[in-house]
Amino acid sequence: MILFIRFLFILLCSLFMYYADNSWFAAFHLSDLPLVKAGIGFLTGLLVVSIDVFFKRFTVRNILSVLIGAALGLLVHRLTMMVVAYMGFTPEAMRQFGISTAIVFTYLGVITILRGQDEFTLMIPFVKLDTKGSGEELILIDTSVIIDGRIADICETHFLSGKLILPRFVLKELQLISDSSDPLKRNRGRRGLDILNRIKGNPNVRVQINEMDFPEFNTVDAKLVKMAQVVNAKVFTNDFNLNKVAELQGVKVLNINELANALKPIVMPGELMQVKILKEGKEHDQGVAYLDDGTMVVVDNGRRRIGQTLNVSITSVLQTQAGRMIFAKLSEDSERDFDRSRGAARPPRVPQTAAPEMKKPVTNGDQAPAR
Repeated sequence: MILFIRFLFILLCSLFMYYADNSWFAAFHLSDLPLVKAGIGFLTGLLVVSIDVFFKRFTVRNILSVLIGAALGLLVHRLTMMVVAYMGFTPEAMRQFGISTAIVFTYLGVITILRGQDEFTLMIPFVKLDTKGSGEELILIDTSVIIDGRIADICETHFLSGKLILPRFVLKELQLISDSSDPLKRNRGRRGLDILNRIKGNPNVRVQINEMDFPEFNTVDAKLVKMAQVVNAKVFTNDFNLNKVAELQGVKVLNINELANALKPIVMPGELMQVKILKEGKEHDQGVAYLDDGTMVVVDNGRRRIGQTLNVSITSVLQTQAGRMIFAKLSEDSERDFDRSRGAARPPRVPQTAAPEMKKPVTNGDQAPAR
């Protein structure tokens, strides 16, 4: 649609110049060359379209800030010239002073509005992504959450509401990862592209690719945070650092890891559960097991029971930023079974008795002589 409008604009410029009044071109001796006039109109339209393509890298908010800043600067220039007019300067001096003040005040107005555009949100009606005015929630997708893959499962559960916005710079980063020379990164990037196709194929979710970019920022994380501030959106991620930076700047974050931790079953000290000891723990005589949701269970005196499934009693639960850890000990039944198994495996002990005293044999030499 945009390409058609651009083509139509260039065509209209060419036709307008072709049928324009010849007096416009009399000074250049082009009044009798209609094709040349049409060519001038074509080049003029092409120049305007080129300017439009150049400003594509800037947001609507930035462009409106420039226009409003220039208008305020020219307004201050006009008021200044009305005051200077009473000072009796010569016309030439007034002309030169007017040109210089117009340039200076326009520059100052543009810079002032650009630097403080976030502070003038209530005064300046900046355009948002949601042009329908329906108040629909916007969610920006981060690269990490795409590669993670769980976002597709969440979308299929109908728990995720709002429109998913995929920034172009996030898609470019995902393409760079999929084209990496490192096989691991390449596989992760291709997995992310497959996840995107799966999400776009879900009829219950709307995914929109947005062209907004922020060339003044070098990292994707910084661009995501800035874009979320501009369009008043949330950031969907599982990147710990991005989560903290966004929260510091007042941006709401949807973190998959926090959601997964919230959905884990709640356990209380004293409860019994059955786990399988898989490996040794860091501390002496500890064993480590895992629940179905990935929660780590540290079992005291479990090192000797690696590979066995047994009942444990929960002693404490520790909630950390990385997740939840459960500390437990062997239940009394497990301890008795273990002691019984050890007793059965030990061979019976034969009691040792004192060896009988051996009598010294009597020899002929020891016998008494016959009488």
